[in-house]
Amino acid sequence: MAAQSYKVNFSGYWRELNKGNLPKGSGIYCVYSCVHNHAEKTVSLKRLIYIGEAGDVCLRISNHERLQDWARHLKKGEELCYSFGKVASTDRVRCEAALIFHHKPPENTEYVDAFPYDKTSISLEGEIKFLKDSFAVLRT
Repeated sequence: MAAQSYKVNFSGYWRELNKGNLPKGSGIYCVYSCVHNHAEKTVSLKRLIYIGEAGDVCLRISNHERLQDWARHLKKGEELCYSFGKVASTDRVRCEAALIFHHKPPENTEYVDAFPYDKTSISLEGEIKFLKDSFAVLRT
């Protein structure tokens, strides 16, 4: 497998309450803890908890078996929220692996200690708090 470069634009953020409005397309999602400001209608992200991929991100998050694991990271007044980056189905797993390997979210286990692909360069845009906007990872 040859070296590859990917550009991913993340949109967000969707609170747990409105996660049904997440895009239904192929991509990568990030799970965060956040605090919602009702008056200003904003969220303040506190921590990156998990990174995943799916052919239908909305469906995957709505039925995710790890929801309770993610919720254990919440402190008083916090809730889960999500971001979405559109990625073609052929590239999702490699992009997810690179993001996990580089950022090491606490609820991910796969790809945290090993990266099975050739050099992969990632450029991120949009709603990417706690994610580095540009990095490369090498096969380990």
